[in-house]
Amino acid sequence: MGTQPRIAIIGAGMGGLASAAALQRLGLEFTVYEQATRFTRLGAGIQVSPNAMGVLRGLGLEDQVRRVAFQPEVWANRDGETGATKFDLPLGQDAEDRFGAPYLQMHRGDLHTALLSAVPSDNLFVDKRLETAEETPSGVILRFADGTTTEADVVIGADGLHSRVRTMLFGQTEPVATGRVACQATFPADLLRGPIGPCTKWWGEDRHIVIYYVTKSKDEVYFVTSLPDAEWVNESWSATGEMNVVRDAFSGFHGEVREVLRACPKVHRWAILDRAPMDQWHGAGMVLIGDAAHPMTPYMAQGAAMAMEDGVMLARAIANGGDLGSALSKFETARKARTAEVQVISHGNTWMREATDPTWCYGYDAWSASLL
Repeated sequence: MGTQPRIAIIGAGMGGLASAAALQRLGLEFTVYEQATRFTRLGAGIQVSPNAMGVLRGLGLEDQVRRVAFQPEVWANRDGETGATKFDLPLGQDAEDRFGAPYLQMHRGDLHTALLSAVPSDNLFVDKRLETAEETPSGVILRFADGTTTEADVVIGADGLHSRVRTMLFGQTEPVATGRVACQATFPADLLRGPIGPCTKWWGEDRHIVIYYVTKSKDEVYFVTSLPDAEWVNESWSATGEMNVVRDAFSGFHGEVREVLRACPKVHRWAILDRAPMDQWHGAGMVLIGDAAHPMTPYMAQGAAMAMEDGVMLARAIANGGDLGSALSKFETARKARTAEVQVISHGNTWMREATDPTWCYGYDAWSASLL
């Protein structure tokens, strides 16, 4: 191997693109392989907390994101039926002052587009579904479904919950169904009979719904639910659900919730799956990041943030030079405790239900966090 390691990134989601953009920023060469044939603006919202915004700032993407994203003034937690306040977290300028970066909400597709703009198109290949990865004395040989092969010194598995790289490293294991489903939709705000209130999580006894704007112009509204359903195990984000079923599930909730569900024309449904924290993330010239390493329930809105933090921390570890195995070990050690804590808290679905100090989470800076 020469002074520049050959880096292959499997997956062009948030973590994979953050890894690529960080490597680009640090002057390292890489290639991204994505199994999808094209990128589309899927109808999902995403919360970009200050720790995730710190990643984007370091990649030079803050202004681009601010131009399209909505900046809430508060993260509100309300009783689903009465609307009584459980806990309000001030955001807006308060979040910028307190955590060093803003808290934004946006369309997932718009965030993906921003990250994509930081990765040279010549370094990204689509329609590349990984089939095998084989360690050899000269590197890891990757074979794709289209018959092509490539070789890398390190392979970054950013390929999600059902990671092929994870299987190559540790064998096939299945995620655990939580017995809950999420229903989500993004739709035009002009379908509503009036504006929605602040970004709010409406809490019920065994279900909840989160509602917020995803554009700076407030022309798109997003909601996502969590409902009990032990039978549904399809994790597809594009499976169509029955809107009337969702309306019935929240028929006893506050009027604002019922109005949002009345106005929504269609909904997508997906099973909420989980995995326990892993003992090891790397080996044989391969390393896992994001959902491939530590998938988590969506209740802290930190899945993409953790993946992007991973991408920066891994790029920094590799850029420090020296033995690649040591770099991967340092990355894993630096990240494991933090991501495990987020996994556990998110799994419990108690985040923000009561007074919460999120400084430990939102104040983290992946560009300066220790790699020792």
